[in-house]
Amino acid sequence: MSLYEIVSERREPTYAVRSPADAFKALERYKNKRNEHFFVLTLNGAHEVIAVRIVSIGLLNRTVVHPREVYYQAIKDNAAAIIVAHNHPSGSLSASPEDIEISRRLREAGQLLGISLLDHVIFSKRGHCSMVEQGLMSPPSSD
Repeated sequence: MSLYEIVSERREPTYAVRSPADAFKALERYKNKRNEHFFVLTLNGAHEVIAVRIVSIGLLNRTVVHPREVYYQAIKDNAAAIIVAHNHPSGSLSASPEDIEISRRLREAGQLLGISLLDHVIFSKRGHCSMVEQGLMSPPSSD
């Protein structure tokens, strides 16, 4: 498997992400993975999925993520926005301090690039949670 494995790619976007549940549907098959996987969903201006990619595969309870790898794919896809997500093999849906920090860094990088980070979704075999809905990230500004 190569870095930036394409999980799904749509030539003509037809699947719009309107909620964290929609993002989870695109990633649900990874909910039972034994290692953390970090994903980026690239979206067009109508929030239709361009592609879903694995950015990083880590250990049991962590993965290394850098804004460069996340936004590299978004720039290539000419994305207007992204949603990032990762699984928690433990089943926990709670965000760690590291999850909150990487979300902050990704939001700042996206603001510089003009690509909105809409949400960070954490998922597991128990379901999913949205960091925006949990109040751990502010909703994206509508500039």
